[in-house]
Amino acid sequence: MIDYNLSFWWQLASLSLIIVYIILVFRSVTPLVATSIGVGLGFIFNHSTPLEMGHTLQNALGSFLALVGLIIMLGRGLAEILNETKVSNTLVHKIIYSIGINTQTKVKIGVILSSLVIVAILGTLAGGIAIIAPILRPIAADVKLSRPTLAVLMQASGEEALILGPFTPPVIAILELSGLSYYHLLLFAALPISIVTLITTWISANRLQKKYANELFDTAASLEKFVPTIRQKITTLCFICGFIFCVTYGMIVHAKTSYVIFVMIFLALSTGLVGGLSLNKIFELLISGMQKNLHLFVIFLLLDPFLNLIQSAGGFHALTQIFIPLENLGGKPMLSILTGLTGAFGMPAAAAAVIKMLYSTFSSTAIAMQLSMTTFAFSILLATRITNFAYPGANMFASMGFAESTNIKAMIRNGLTITTVQVVFLIIYSLLFSG
Repeated sequence: MIDYNLSFWWQLASLSLIIVYIILVFRSVTPLVATSIGVGLGFIFNHSTPLEMGHTLQNALGSFLALVGLIIMLGRGLAEILNETKVSNTLVHKIIYSIGINTQTKVKIGVILSSLVIVAILGTLAGGIAIIAPILRPIAADVKLSRPTLAVLMQASGEEALILGPFTPPVIAILELSGLSYYHLLLFAALPISIVTLITTWISANRLQKKYANELFDTAASLEKFVPTIRQKITTLCFICGFIFCVTYGMIVHAKTSYVIFVMIFLALSTGLVGGLSLNKIFELLISGMQKNLHLFVIFLLLDPFLNLIQSAGGFHALTQIFIPLENLGGKPMLSILTGLTGAFGMPAAAAAVIKMLYSTFSSTAIAMQLSMTTFAFSILLATRITNFAYPGANMFASMGFAESTNIKAMIRNGLTITTVQVVFLIIYSLLFSG
């Protein structure tokens, strides 16, 4: 039985910090400010002294979320080097022209594949799409692929690439927390989610192409098609070999999250040197890219104390006490569904932070109810995907912008279609695999 005393209600009230955070984000307050306010309220709930506040922030510097923030910064730095050496452009060129670009169907396949590869490697949707869009726009113009169609294909492919790449923030976070192997997560969670999403997007994109067939690119104004040089091809081959080596070695030795720091720096140095860049230029590009994601690092730095302060105030423990009776109502499938829906519609933030929040909120109950860790990870991972389709957000607008489309209706229509299918998939998967 739950003891509904004053202490319990005070512990439960600490969860209001998450509610305040959600309200602030939806009212267009920047995530950095919203997180800072959440941390401040967390200190109040815990009656923290100035010394305790300083100690809490000091500990945050060595936290897992701070590590993820650093990796995100390094990933942006690596993206700058791949862009400077034209490795990203060469990869897209190879993918596109390997399958041919003489029909809309082939171009759509090329858009999906190139978006998947580049975003999975870079770990950022906006950064990846920014690199490939100038190459894809003139190709789309040649086969009369509409702007809205290109936009929805790039967004959907990019979103799923973020749960397929071995070094992307969501994958890093879920592997660290769940203890699952990358191969297991890929096979039983990431791939099923991606397949369902991309099939839905393909059907939706075909409908949008018919509906908005007149919203075409101006072929005359399209950028000149990119053709890689011999050196760029060699540099790209070097990068691919280095990337495969890093992934293979990491899987063999069961490398932890910190290994990704080495991977980013190793790939930046090896690719830059083979691409003809000096050490000075490599580090200049690396630092320049990292600076562009500095705000994300600070957000992740603050998210750790934000969650820990809720934990120490007893919020997650109180919530666990409420959720345990669910076993008598809907059992493990209900918990899996509740986890996914809570993350999808109630926690708008960076994916890695949402993963940490959901794990902190539901892991105790999941362990107590003996919910399969694979299903638990699936629910959390799917939640981070639904959010970006259910609400018009940064990734959606970035894809629109790089596709030079102004048709927000097409994006929302596609987003709501995918959201509906993903929620149904969450329910079916939870019912079948919660044991």
